Amino acid sequence: MVARPMTPLCLVLLTYVKPLDEVDRHRAAHVRWIENYVEENVMLLAGRRDPPTGGVLLFKGEADVVSEEAAKDPFVVNGVATFEVIPFTATLAMEEIGDLLC
Repeated sequence: MVARPMTPLCLVLLTYVKPLDEVDRHRAAHVRWIENYVEENVMLLAGRRDPPTGGVLLFKGEADVVSEEAAKDPFVVNGVATFEVIPFTATLAMEEIGDLLC
């Protein structure tokens, strides 16, 4: 375990508000949106909730900026999901993860 600088992170919880068949119509655009942020090293991970009631995204950055970006998610734009941003500060991490937080 290594100490890290005070790195702002945000956990974004997506919650589906429409049936899965409607959500799935927007999945390809949602995945492209995620891939863009992962390539830019702004989003660290993304995954589906189990059971499939939404998703979980981990962003680097301050809550206000992350909220603006989460609002652009095709799931949100198309009204099939809502989101909640949970800001936190990473102070400790596994060495293998720690370098990703800088």
